[in-house]
Amino acid sequence: MTAERGAPVRLSGEYQGRPGAVLARLQELYPALIDLSLGRLEALLAKLGNPERHLPPVIHVAGTNGKGSTCANLRAIAEAGGLRVHVMSSPHLVSVTERFRLAGRLVDEDVLVAALEKVEQVNAGAPITVFEVLTAAGFLLFSQVPADLVVLEVGLGGRLDATNVVPKPAACVITPVSLDHEAFLGSTVAAIAGEKAGIIKEGVPVVSAAQIPEALDVIRRRASELNAPLRVIGQDVVFTERADGLEYRDADGVLSLPLPALKGQHQAGNAALAVAALRVSGLGLPVSAYQGISRTFWPARLQKLDGTLAQMLPAGWELYLDGGHNPDAGQVLGTVLDGWKDRPVHVIAGVKQTKDASGFLKPIVERAASVQAVAEPGQHLAMPVEEIIAASGGRAIAGPTVREALERLVAEGGAPARVLICGSLYLAGVVLAEDGWVAR
Repeated sequence: MTAERGAPVRLSGEYQGRPGAVLARLQELYPALIDLSLGRLEALLAKLGNPERHLPPVIHVAGTNGKGSTCANLRAIAEAGGLRVHVMSSPHLVSVTERFRLAGRLVDEDVLVAALEKVEQVNAGAPITVFEVLTAAGFLLFSQVPADLVVLEVGLGGRLDATNVVPKPAACVITPVSLDHEAFLGSTVAAIAGEKAGIIKEGVPVVSAAQIPEALDVIRRRASELNAPLRVIGQDVVFTERADGLEYRDADGVLSLPLPALKGQHQAGNAALAVAALRVSGLGLPVSAYQGISRTFWPARLQKLDGTLAQMLPAGWELYLDGGHNPDAGQVLGTVLDGWKDRPVHVIAGVKQTKDASGFLKPIVERAASVQAVAEPGQHLAMPVEEIIAASGGRAIAGPTVREALERLVAEGGAPARVLICGSLYLAGVVLAEDGWVAR
């Protein structure tokens, strides 16, 4: 699988400073034609002593939507059970250090720079992508710092993703699959599911979210071919959401769980997916650990802001941020808006150029009191405001920036309302930085 040279990782803003200097040099080593394969990374890792073979147990997470939330739940549960947890996730929002947690703590910038420089030295000028370099640096760090678990999030796809060099995870997880990154992964849900199912390994237990039939058929077939025990949410794993918590049931028994800390009706499924993955992983967590879903935090997932931007709004107003950006995420946010009918909801939307803006916006604009289209100056590959307005069916007006959109809402006044900023993780990064958020 090949693709024309592009810029999969931003090299501005948060890449200023010492990490940015290393990554900017490595950006120049991008192949003219990027072949989505594992050969370059495997050669680099061999020169580093194959750190990917010297890791604590790994839970590998692929899918279209909900990967980050599921990984955050995995970490919260494992840490509630007393485990030290490494995490590799992508993309970051404000700082590249967000991509790596070492035994529960964000990587120190100096430690990350040292790992990147080591990878750069060993790579010796060979063609490489920045994501491959970041993945190699993560594996190097994870092999050097003691921990009990690695939570490993796929970057793109699964089968040919750089993270898929891990030989035998403790468990594999596939979150809901839908259309996204079609240029790389295929134009049908079945084709994309095939790429996601590429993380499944011989005999390794797999947990899948509830899927549409064409996706589940592909996942089930791949698991069968590799003798990988499969549990599917909604079939082999059942949960019931009540006002005060979740009742969870699988082949290992029943759990009484608290409500997930992450907001939105879809988050119960992400929490159940994490619980199921840890139950099949063989890590032997105490039952009490699963209460950890009540303490999960993951930025830009219906995150309520309380910093500089939020303080622009009148008393009683609320400001939320969500990084969802494809049609399925739009449907999820539409459901969220259905639950927010106690007050008006004003939407501020910014979308990445390559995304299906119309499919994302349709369920949202139908429910919003107003919609403003934005494109921040520092927003990577921001879709022009005029195109977002067209994608909204003419419903949206130009922000054209988040601050100007908020100022317009303040000037118009009215009863207390909710404001939802959404449409892009890149926009979310800009908004979090402007609001004063710092990852911890």
